[in-house]
Amino acid sequence: MTENLRQTVDDPGIDILSHKGRTKSVHILTLDQTLADDVQERINTDKRTKNCIVHRPVRGIIHGVEEINEMAVETVSSRLLIIDVRKTTLPALQQSYNKVVGYNRRDLNHTCYIILIGDGPISFLSSDNSIDAFVPYLTKHRLDYYPAAYFYDPFIHYEPDEIPRTGVDLAALVPSMPPKRLAYYFKEQEKTVADIRTFFRAADKPQKKKRRTEKLTDLYKRQAEKILNSAHHKADPLFTHDGLQISTETMHLYPLFFEDWVSELLDKAANPQQ
Repeated sequence: MTENLRQTVDDPGIDILSHKGRTKSVHILTLDQTLADDVQERINTDKRTKNCIVHRPVRGIIHGVEEINEMAVETVSSRLLIIDVRKTTLPALQQSYNKVVGYNRRDLNHTCYIILIGDGPISFLSSDNSIDAFVPYLTKHRLDYYPAAYFYDPFIHYEPDEIPRTGVDLAALVPSMPPKRLAYYFKEQEKTVADIRTFFRAADKPQKKKRRTEKLTDLYKRQAEKILNSAHHKADPLFTHDGLQISTETMHLYPLFFEDWVSELLDKAANPQQ
């Protein structure tokens, strides 16, 4: 890759900031191996994207920051970048993410797209629970990453008192157990986040995936009703393909319609003139 970049410098007819050799591949950037597993399996078990090449960190959390930093320049080969921007691990990865955006900036939303997966503003559950709290949060991410779509993931949204104050211990910032408000629904059997994700994506039982997705949607709707109080109906578009528009921003709910967005963005990147 580095050799190819050097070669383009000597050719004044080539834009060295634009990368024409992008393939049907995806880069997943996260320290959370469970989330990476979920994203990868959803891509590779969907008939529309099963032949897509997936690149992801494999060294684990301890060496993950270094690995993602090394992967940054390689992202210019992919048509889709899926980036985990949860608050707890973002500070450790911000420099690497800045490189990723820099390397791909010229091609973003043309031959390369970004999907963000995040956990929402820190003040959301402890404030008045207004969905409008997402506006400045989403606006900042749009300015930083130019994403084609942002997916809010309730299973990585932990309140501050649920995250141990461990300094540089990155492993503690990716808990294995679900947030307390969601663990309630799995209290009969103590399920880890990995267990829950595996159940709902139903990779080993594809005939049950639709029904399990419906169950997950029901769970999310109950949470919306509880958290948003009387305003929960305003979140109804979250459960649709187009997502919820909040002021000038749009938010989706992971993993609802996630595979659809991956497929559609890969197609758009492959056919930028359409």
